[in-house]
Amino acid sequence: MRINKKIINKEMVNHPIHYGGKDNIYEAIKVIEAWNLDFCLGNIIKYISRSGNKNKEIEDLEKAEWYLNRKIQQLKNKEWQQKK
Repeated sequence: MRINKKIINKEMVNHPIHYGGKDNIYEAIKVIEAWNLDFCLGNIIKYISRSGNKNKEIEDLEKAEWYLNRKIQQLKNKEWQQKK
């Protein structure tokens, strides 16, 4: 059986399996867009949803944590600015 590399490469760009895949209603990009998430929150969803699927589970969770901490800091800074 011959595998079409163009199809496989296209799927790895358009709907990678580590983000849920094309047929998954919870594919990361679909959730991010449906919930209208900003960059930080979108990346949190992305890294959590793929954790364990690329053999870098701890790294993915640490990335999610980094974006979560960044979002929290942004909100604290905004709150602080509003109190001035």
